[in-house]
Amino acid sequence: MACEAWKLKLDTYLDGELPSEQMRAFDAHVHSCPSCAAEALLRVQMKRHIHAVGKRFTPTPEFRKRLQQSIAAKPGRSSVRLTWAMASAVVAVLVVIGLAAVDRERERAHGEQIYGEVADLHVATLASSSPVDVISSDRHTVKPWFQGKIPFAFDLPELQNSEFSLLGGRMTYLDQTPGADLIYEVRKHRISVLVFQERSLRGRLDQNSPVTRKLSFNMETWSRGGLRYFVVGDASAADINDLAKLFKTTG
Repeated sequence: MACEAWKLKLDTYLDGELPSEQMRAFDAHVHSCPSCAAEALLRVQMKRHIHAVGKRFTPTPEFRKRLQQSIAAKPGRSSVRLTWAMASAVVAVLVVIGLAAVDRERERAHGEQIYGEVADLHVATLASSSPVDVISSDRHTVKPWFQGKIPFAFDLPELQNSEFSLLGGRMTYLDQTPGADLIYEVRKHRISVLVFQERSLRGRLDQNSPVTRKLSFNMETWSRGGLRYFVVGDASAADINDLAKLFKTTG
């Protein structure tokens, strides 16, 4: 049987309304067909979101009263038509809200994926035999090196009277967009400061995301002037915060 034929009964299958023999056949097919499995997962997520959203919005007593009065004022077939029209409108609203919730969930998931990729970029830098493309402790040397290589400009902080030292920088990519990877050191710990254009990154980035707490590195991120900054490393949270403050007060 072609996948299109399976998908016609997918909602019935997910609701558990198929005969036992067909349910077992569907189970076997979904486990062996990536296309149907992906479609089933998408529909399950949408059903869950619609169900959750439906519980989130409760009609007020005043709304219920107006609805009852409206139905009572138009008895007969017109009342039935009105009831069905209102029911259809409610279903349509719930579907729209549910789809919006699915989109928000996808953005959140992509944002969490970005945090993991940022940590991977830092690990790659640490493991590289040539961690920097431009080697210099002078910000006036490192900053101009990026001109013409990335589609934006940024400022580097003055490190006088701080415990941080600049080792250099390199080109990097995140979510298929080019950016700068600046390498700093504090008490033998290396820290990456990654800078990208905010508009080029898909997904919603939440500093308090559970993913950031699960990472093996400390991380801080913020947006300013259309740029997204990430400070990540195995240095202490206080050191990460101090370096982030230096960048936030620059310019």
